[in-house]
Amino acid sequence: MAKIKKKHLLRIGFEPGDALKEALVAMEHETFQKKGRVVKLDILQDLLNEPEKYRKHNILGPIVHELVPLIDDAHAPIYPELNSEKVPYKIYGGKGIESGTLDQMDIASRLPVAKAGALMPDAHQGYGLPIGGVLATENAIIPFAVGVDIGCRMCLTVYHLGERSLEKHQSQFKRELIAQTVFGAGKGPKNPLDDEVLHRKEFQEIDIVKNLHGKAIGQIGSSGGGNHFVEFGLVEILEENNEWGVNPGTYMGILSHSGSRGLGSGIANHYTKIAMDKTRLPKEAKHLAWLDLNTEEGMEYWLAMNLAGDYASACHHQIHHKLSKAIGEKPMFMVENHHNFAWKEQLEDGTEVIVHRKGATPAGKGVLGIIPGSMTAPGFIVRGKGNVRSINSASHGAGRVMSRTRAKSSLTRSQLKKELSAHKVTLVGGGLDEAPMAYKDIHTVMESQKDLVEIIGTFQPRIVRMAD
Repeated sequence: MAKIKKKHLLRIGFEPGDALKEALVAMEHETFQKKGRVVKLDILQDLLNEPEKYRKHNILGPIVHELVPLIDDAHAPIYPELNSEKVPYKIYGGKGIESGTLDQMDIASRLPVAKAGALMPDAHQGYGLPIGGVLATENAIIPFAVGVDIGCRMCLTVYHLGERSLEKHQSQFKRELIAQTVFGAGKGPKNPLDDEVLHRKEFQEIDIVKNLHGKAIGQIGSSGGGNHFVEFGLVEILEENNEWGVNPGTYMGILSHSGSRGLGSGIANHYTKIAMDKTRLPKEAKHLAWLDLNTEEGMEYWLAMNLAGDYASACHHQIHHKLSKAIGEKPMFMVENHHNFAWKEQLEDGTEVIVHRKGATPAGKGVLGIIPGSMTAPGFIVRGKGNVRSINSASHGAGRVMSRTRAKSSLTRSQLKKELSAHKVTLVGGGLDEAPMAYKDIHTVMESQKDLVEIIGTFQPRIVRMAD
């Protein structure tokens, strides 16, 4: 089978060093020897995204040890200890949230730097801060509370075409969707386009970012694996006198979901290791290690995080530009938002904080965003209400009701095919782990956050492209 080489590992987010060397050794083990290159890289990409899943693995554990070394609790000082009392946080959609997710949020709310928190109705367990968790901290940035896929975001362009046009040209749109998009670990376009974000000074001034520059150039305009997608669908504008001056009605749209690719994961892994070394926390909280923004490392991460966010936005803009050109249409308007990021904001009492939204949509008063459902369920164009109890946040989607492993083991291709047919959805790529049945009911989620956002439009998927 195809051998894994250093260049392949660098493309998916490994840095030169001992972790990369251990990965090369692991892929030569008889357990993996007969697997194809794509399968091996998918495993290693998942390891980079969620290293703790593999820490006790006989073959892959040494890679994790080099990526995120364990702190020797017997000898290393644990500083500071967690507070005995947690900062209060509001839970939305609590009936659908697992106890493990609540435990994670409780731990985060006891950090000495925590000032406020909130838990969105799509919340489920992650590493460090739960996905769907919002945490405001004082002068501290937590890499794992931002997430590995820094700047993961939604982007929607809307066209003056309607349902008949989408049906009439479905074959062409499907063909262009395949031709103009690239998905998967380490992948990038054959002829990447240039962008001003690639010439930012951070690529010259921050060592880790400088090392990732080649990867950023090669992957711009592409999408990751997992739940990332690009899809054609129908947009229903519900509100008159909206921000775009568009009459209520049905239009065609392109919706995309992806993040900052190898650039973001490389930055996340690098600064997570630094944070865990600088801020030594008890075992249950170690993934919530932070960097003080007054330190060199904290400021470096802040600059690198913002660069990764802008890079993620550029990736989306290139995808939408190429598709618009391919179908010969100019969009009427675009809506986009991050949901794995940190912002400098103020609490109700005027305290300046860093608000981490790990899988949460900014929902300040009047702020526009997109909350997707699944490959068959509708997404929603929303306007934030500025609810201070949610720290001006809302969910970033429906949220998982099944883990990826459970979805793969309990669902069938036949069930997926039937579900897609019932909703008139054409799927290109995608796996059982992303089947609609693996997600919560988006309508229930939206009902749980009616105090956080108002719905001004919907998006119904029709042709969905995901990683193979």
